[in-house]
Amino acid sequence: MIEIDGATLRKIQMIQVEMLEEVDRICKKCGIHYNIIAGTLLGAVRHGGYIPWDDDADVAMLREEYEKFRKACRTELDTSRFEFQDDRRTKGYRWGYGKLRRKNTLFLREHQEHMPYFQGIFIDIFPLDSVPDNYILRSLKNFECFCVRKLLWSRVGKTADKKIYMRLWFSLLDRIPEKKVLRYYHGMIRRAYGKKTRMVRILTFPAPNSEYGYLRSWYENSQDTMFEGRCFQGIRDYDSYLSFKFGDYMTLPPVEKRKVHPVSAIKV
Repeated sequence: MIEIDGATLRKIQMIQVEMLEEVDRICKKCGIHYNIIAGTLLGAVRHGGYIPWDDDADVAMLREEYEKFRKACRTELDTSRFEFQDDRRTKGYRWGYGKLRRKNTLFLREHQEHMPYFQGIFIDIFPLDSVPDNYILRSLKNFECFCVRKLLWSRVGKTADKKIYMRLWFSLLDRIPEKKVLRYYHGMIRRAYGKKTRMVRILTFPAPNSEYGYLRSWYENSQDTMFEGRCFQGIRDYDSYLSFKFGDYMTLPPVEKRKVHPVSAIKV
């Protein structure tokens, strides 16, 4: 694992700001609604930019908007600088959400060296799908999401997990053909598409607080949000959202929890 020094981390963050600006440019041109979310929104509120130790950036779009963005990237994306990846256009990609990558860079995550696609510095583009408003049904949906997430993760988990029995378990899961897992995942998307439920979530990413979803209204209502001196779209009711996701979000976590992603190679 490579330890990222402060100067390199800052270079990574500024490259990601370029990608956020590209997302914003495309979305404004094509009438696509997005929000900065998670640690990126927290950084904007608490620090006016990046959380000092953060090495990624997060954008979310409701599913209909995400599909518009995917389509727009075919004609509007500056492909001299950037590459958009997701499982429908990138062979071997298994994450269930998109990444925008900066060309001519490298950000090789530990235990993902064998993954067969370009791994440059990135930001995550998360689609949000409808989930049941009924808590019991939403809990069952969460279990389904958990199973699919672990199946997709198995290609990495079979080498990354610290426990030998889990590595063996992921090795077995990885024998299930990738096409079958992705076909099932896209069936989940189709079954949710167009349903205007109160709750939404990223199907292949954990949801906090045993609620297994987020309020759709958080993502529908945005405001101009300053981040690193630039204006992006962020959740208007950021206090409710950040409190739900992080608790007392204005209090800094202890030093031992201020972590970056483990990487084995970097080029900025």
